[in-house]
Amino acid sequence: MTKSVRITTFLSILLTLPFWAQSVFAHGMSEAEKQAIVDGGNAAYLWLGATHMLTGYDHLAFVFGIIFFLTSFRDIAKYITAFTVGHSITLIIATFAGLQISPFLIEPIIALSVSYIAFHNLDGFKKYFHVKAPNMMIMIVGLGLVHGLGLSTRLQDLPLNPDDLLLNIISFNVGVELGQMSALAVMLLIVSAWRKRPGFEVFSRIANLGLIAYGLLLFLMQMHAYEHNMNTEELAAANAPVVEQPAASTAWKDTISVTIPARGNTEYKVRLNEGAKLDYLWKTGGPEVFYDFHGEPTKGPSGYFESFEKSTKSEAKGSLTATFAGTHGWYWKNTTNETITITLQVAGDYERTDLKK
Repeated sequence: MTKSVRITTFLSILLTLPFWAQSVFAHGMSEAEKQAIVDGGNAAYLWLGATHMLTGYDHLAFVFGIIFFLTSFRDIAKYITAFTVGHSITLIIATFAGLQISPFLIEPIIALSVSYIAFHNLDGFKKYFHVKAPNMMIMIVGLGLVHGLGLSTRLQDLPLNPDDLLLNIISFNVGVELGQMSALAVMLLIVSAWRKRPGFEVFSRIANLGLIAYGLLLFLMQMHAYEHNMNTEELAAANAPVVEQPAASTAWKDTISVTIPARGNTEYKVRLNEGAKLDYLWKTGGPEVFYDFHGEPTKGPSGYFESFEKSTKSEAKGSLTATFAGTHGWYWKNTTNETITITLQVAGDYERTDLKK
């Protein structure tokens, strides 16, 4: 391979990096996907785990870096198992314990882990710092723990069912491993094919330099996303409606019964003009339900909504002054095996959307 061809190849890799990095944001889940997973049971969690890994290019890039110079099946199995054990531990424990860490903290570390593994492959510690590289096995387990926190954060985007939580987590994790094994098989075929060619040394250097550049670029994109998110959250917080406690003497205008079937969900909304006030109190009479109290602006983009409060409770009350005209109300999710009837009491200057005109 001539020098010009090598430079062209390397530049081609660098030019495609932004598209790879952009694909990482496929980690997020749409509302439709969330609902399909919740309703689909353990098989759906398994499928989610597999597809999540196959579209998680930061995780796959890290795995690619791990196996790059490994030639024996024993070494490949040893290091991949170390990574699997690491991310499985934090995925299961963090999700089961409800430990949530901001993705804007975890994702940049995962990005740098890709650069780290490639730097290690190029013997960078010895060449540039004249020190012995940290123990690879320990580092892979440690970085695997970080990757597991990232997976857990994404899984907890779902309103998980506490009754089947452990099985849901295990199913998701098995899916992750199946996705990882599928991707690993393809990676090994590519690397093995190149290993037999005279240009493998040049290819390996270009590939690992590409991984370093990819990790650094992804890190910068994540930090930019963090800054953008902080600005967006500050703006939203400044304009967000405040949910307060209603007056003790509130005279309820309407009392509404809302039935939620077993393992089902429903919504109830009223229409408010900007500046209108809504007082509310709802109770299930016992079982807890997941709920999201939110509003949808009339002039907002299709599908856009703002959440004011979300939690899992058996009752909630508050007073809201609308900062925009639109529908306001609740999404409830029943995770029990019995039908639940919610008694909702409301007062204020609103228009009911469930009454025929």
